[in-house]
Amino acid sequence: IGYCNEAYLTGYALFFGKPDYDTISPFSIYSSFDGGRCISICSDFRPPFSRILRQNQLIVLFFRKKLSKYPLLIETVRIFCYNRLKIKTAPPPRPSERNHTRSMKSNNFTKRLFAFLVLACMLLTTMVGCGSQDAGSGSAAGTEQENAPKVESAADLDTAKIGVQIGTTGDIVASEKEETGATIERFQKGADAIQALKTGKLDCVVIDEQPAKAFVKNTPGLKILDEEFVKEDYAICAAKGNTELIDEVNAALKTLRENGTLDQIVANYIGDDTKGTCPYESPADVKRDNGTLIVATNAEFEPYEFMSDGKIVGIDMEMAQAIADILGMDLKIENIQFDAIITSVSSGKADLGIAGMTVTEDRLKNIDFSDPYTTSKQVVIVKSDESASTGLSFKEKLYQNFIEENRWQYITRGLMTTIIIAFFALVIGLVLGFLIAIIRSACDMTGKAKVINWICKAYLTIIRGTPSMIQLLIIYYVIFASTSIDKVLVACVAFGLNSSAYIAEIVRSGIMSIDQGQMEAGRSLGFNFRQTMCYIILPQAFKNVLPALGNEFIVLLKETSISGYIGISDLTRGGDYIRSRTYEAFIPLVAVAIIYLILVMALSAAVGALERRLRNNEQR
Repeated sequence: IGYCNEAYLTGYALFFGKPDYDTISPFSIYSSFDGGRCISICSDFRPPFSRILRQNQLIVLFFRKKLSKYPLLIETVRIFCYNRLKIKTAPPPRPSERNHTRSMKSNNFTKRLFAFLVLACMLLTTMVGCGSQDAGSGSAAGTEQENAPKVESAADLDTAKIGVQIGTTGDIVASEKEETGATIERFQKGADAIQALKTGKLDCVVIDEQPAKAFVKNTPGLKILDEEFVKEDYAICAAKGNTELIDEVNAALKTLRENGTLDQIVANYIGDDTKGTCPYESPADVKRDNGTLIVATNAEFEPYEFMSDGKIVGIDMEMAQAIADILGMDLKIENIQFDAIITSVSSGKADLGIAGMTVTEDRLKNIDFSDPYTTSKQVVIVKSDESASTGLSFKEKLYQNFIEENRWQYITRGLMTTIIIAFFALVIGLVLGFLIAIIRSACDMTGKAKVINWICKAYLTIIRGTPSMIQLLIIYYVIFASTSIDKVLVACVAFGLNSSAYIAEIVRSGIMSIDQGQMEAGRSLGFNFRQTMCYIILPQAFKNVLPALGNEFIVLLKETSISGYIGISDLTRGGDYIRSRTYEAFIPLVAVAIIYLILVMALSAAVGALERRLRNNEQR
């Protein structure tokens, strides 16, 4: 028992409410228990009590002031509940005992959290230490792969296990080898294919020459076969039928080629003598009155486009800036998955796609290409006969992955984006989910609003029956195709809609679990349906479904990891950026996993604290 204007406890406990009248009467309790007789505890109390009524098996107490000044009343009601209603309620703990209990719980949680973090650090150190000894254990790994086919030329690809980046020319060319018995493993990123090759899951990787050189340079134990696989021309893509923009781009490329700017840009990233010596700089007198040029790329294709110091740089990006300068436009770069670039350009989300893209017949069916701006070739990467050099120490790996080039910023920025998306998606999911649950429950109770109930059922069926990633892509590339909307907002809406369907069913199950007599009692007291639902049913239902809601919050937080499919730099994408630069998979992935784990533990602790708070209030 305590001060409360509009809080509610149900079952055999006491039910608090706010009176609609202000009359004063003696303090008495009317109970339907014990044969329905009136049981009087005391009859000489005056304010702060307004009136106490009985309705069916529901005892209602109306208070206007705090009851801490009436310990005798509290103890009397407690004894009444125990003797008459057979409720075994222990007396509430004293304030000092309660604070001591809370302090012990807080200390226990802190100790458990500290022990877990220590264990995680020990596990990380042990695994990294084991990983750094891969040179010494190479013979053991080689024993497992003695029967694997050795790739020494392009002819050996006929029966090999080949890794490619999905949607690239290497993917298209290598797919022809499937007819001869080769197995094609497709990866979203070239760095993932290289990591699989290092661990022996692949026999070779087919990829563009310049990115291959970067991979081999930074990954000991790999080499590029001398035999040329296939040549290709890189071009810039634009939406089908946008001939005006293609003509302008071709004219700009011609100008850059004639004045030597294009050769200067290439030399700044390729060549031992000129690398890093001649970066492109925009002229100071450029007038940018023609709007913004939006370029879609995939910044994991060094040296054409990659992340450095938190910025997207490379041959293609400097060339895009030079084209924007000639066209008198500002440049905006959208970093998305490679296989989503054509979709982004076709839907109007981007004006141009520049990502080392080769002209093919299948691509020409959906987009148009500019004149080629450079020539490259596909090469084959295999494991070299020479054993890999001794791996870096744990300290050196930490420095390489987080300190060098301020790569820790990818994690912190991604973490903030993940928290923002999860928070606003949770708000949308809660509001819409509770609304749908109330509508469906009201229809089940009253039989009204059947059309609205059918619409809600159809919504739940569609949302729960389709993957969240497909919903995200449809909302971004289809529903908001013609609008320039912030991608974070799109993610908040997409994840909020997805979560609302599950929250709606969770809350509805909680509402339906409340005894029908609660609704009848509320209506008998003069509450309308909305008041009864808001003040009586929902508070009880919320307490019942809180564990399930907490689980849904955790799932929502982890689902945001797919935001990178529309180019959002979330926490998972931040780890991918680091992997694409260091070619080290373990430390970035484990770091991201530990951060997600800490977030989930914090969320679980918050939900658990709320559960205990509600449980303590009920016991009082």
